[in-house]
Amino acid sequence: MPRRARFPGAIAGSVLLLLVVAAIALTQGAAPIPVPEALRTLLGALPLIDGASEQPASWQRIVLDIRLPRVVAAGVVGASLGFSGAAYQGVFRNPLASPYLLGVASGAALGAAIAIISPLDAGAYGFGWVPLFAFAGGGLTVVAVYAISRGAEGASTNTTLILAGVALSAVLGAVTSFIMLTGGQRAQPIFSFLFGTLNTSTWERLALGAPYLVVGGAIVMAHARLLNVMQLDEDQARQLGVDVGRTRLIVLGASSLVAAAAVAIAGVIGFVGLIVPHIVRLVFGGDHRQLLPLSALLGASFLIASDVISRTLIAPQEIPVGIVTALAGGPFFLYLLRARRVGDL
Repeated sequence: MPRRARFPGAIAGSVLLLLVVAAIALTQGAAPIPVPEALRTLLGALPLIDGASEQPASWQRIVLDIRLPRVVAAGVVGASLGFSGAAYQGVFRNPLASPYLLGVASGAALGAAIAIISPLDAGAYGFGWVPLFAFAGGGLTVVAVYAISRGAEGASTNTTLILAGVALSAVLGAVTSFIMLTGGQRAQPIFSFLFGTLNTSTWERLALGAPYLVVGGAIVMAHARLLNVMQLDEDQARQLGVDVGRTRLIVLGASSLVAAAAVAIAGVIGFVGLIVPHIVRLVFGGDHRQLLPLSALLGASFLIASDVISRTLIAPQEIPVGIVTALAGGPFFLYLLRARRVGDL
């Protein structure tokens, strides 16, 4: 069966997987709740549906006030990282490109750190300003990585691109660490950004980040067909009428906006944007009109499942979710390096 014909089924299967994983996530934690009871509580909170009135008040609070915002935040952030990772890999024609490896996440984290310790009166330790500062940091980083990788001859290779991203990420991480060491008590919230956390997720945070995610995602999707053309070499893409430079700039800017908003909501969570798009591409092909939405759906499922592991593995203690994704993504990254010669990526 052609891959395009399988797309509706893939979307339906991905949505079903997401719903199943989200339902399980609502039940897991320090106080396990049976799946039917968690769903009853959730449905009972909807208008015109009476189902939660007989549930214990503690269950209603756990499901509706604590776990539901966290599960939704994990889904939104995972979808954003998977989506932006697919866009980065398409722009650079490189399966190793991601917001984490190209330094965009580190740049966004530095921007968030600056917003947190600044005297700006933004509330919620600066979240109102964090998306703006994070986007500026992420955007400037990707521009710097691309400029450095071009070198003296004006040409960017895949190897130099990755190396430039890794090197610049290390520098930005060092600056962020310096801010933490010298920022005193005001810098304490930066730790949650560096390790990635969803335990402070709120509806207000999601609402503030939503405009950035929607606008950035819509712009990238509008350029999905052009991303397909750009998988050819640049000369062929230009012959087919694609303004390569302009398209690359727009897609990088929009996907950086999505990645930076995800960092602002949950901190630096690595490897989601690397693992998910690569697997989707292997299974369903490289058509970005399909790759982008599927990467978003599966990225959401992956991060929700990772968050469940982070809060149940050594319960009642929690592991930062960024550690869980790194433990999954690190070996996968090494597999990619072994499966392909770096110079051919």
